[in-house]
Amino acid sequence: MRGILAYEQLTGDDTLAKVRHRGEEYLLERRLRYRLSTGEPVGTWADLLMYPYRHPHTALKAVDYFTEAAAHDGVRPDLRIAETIDRVRDARQPDGRWLQGDKLEGAVWFPLDVEPGEPSKWVTFLALRALQRWDAAVSAGSAA
Repeated sequence: MRGILAYEQLTGDDTLAKVRHRGEEYLLERRLRYRLSTGEPVGTWADLLMYPYRHPHTALKAVDYFTEAAAHDGVRPDLRIAETIDRVRDARQPDGRWLQGDKLEGAVWFPLDVEPGEPSKWVTFLALRALQRWDAAVSAGSAA
């Protein structure tokens, strides 16, 4: 979905928008983090707030995407992401920053951010950006 959205933003070609929206609906039906069949969390990784976005799905990556997609589409953010928005908001530290959530296993050429548990400029930037989009939509009375 991220790739399709980026393609749409760069080219203006929206021929794949329906495909992207079907993928979005799949995650929205699951409130971004839960199994549709049982309502249980899909995994501990779904609650992560971390950068870089090497993992296929995390809470931060999801709210960043969904708020960006809503802004791109000129629509209201879907309220089914509200619980994950709250998860991101609640992780904010008293000093206004967010902590790096985890470190994925595997080789990296060079580190892109701080170690887990340390204040992260990237996680903070991405969380603030997503929350700003969400809050702007809500204050405008446009959250669906």
